[in-house]
Amino acid sequence: MPRPAVLALTKTVSKAARPARGRQEGGDMAARKTANGRATVAHFDEIPSQPQPDTGAEWKPVRHFFDLGSFGASLYVGHADGEVLTSQHSETDEAGTRHEELFYVAHGRATFVVDGEEVDAPAGTFVYVRDPDVRRGAVAREPGTVVFVAGGAPGEAYEVSPWEREEFGPPAG
Repeated sequence: MPRPAVLALTKTVSKAARPARGRQEGGDMAARKTANGRATVAHFDEIPSQPQPDTGAEWKPVRHFFDLGSFGASLYVGHADGEVLTSQHSETDEAGTRHEELFYVAHGRATFVVDGEEVDAPAGTFVYVRDPDVRRGAVAREPGTVVFVAGGAPGEAYEVSPWEREEFGPPAG
């Protein structure tokens, strides 16, 4: 039986710190090591934002901030109803990758459009898009909507996306 293109689940998960690979060195980004040095911790507000000029939403490049090497990770913040959080895209044509993506609505409410189907996603909802060819995107439905997304190509070593290399240059690690 083929797996569905989208799976929406409502569940709350705890926050977990991710290991850093040195991006916080030099003091240009706020992050702190735990006492044992085994984890790096940063509050959502400490991750620098980049405005998205075409949408008004903010992009917080989580992967870049922590210099994650095994998967892509970003936060999108919508300040008004109707702001585009992630534009309609596939992970093949527009992104130049073959990533599956897992979205999590941390705050507020979003509407996802996955392969033409609308999915209402209040805070606490996961939306998983397995097929990289499927078009997907999200729009904020409340001010202050925050969506976290993680992605990578199944069974392959992670490589920084071409668009992210263009934005930040090669990874530090």
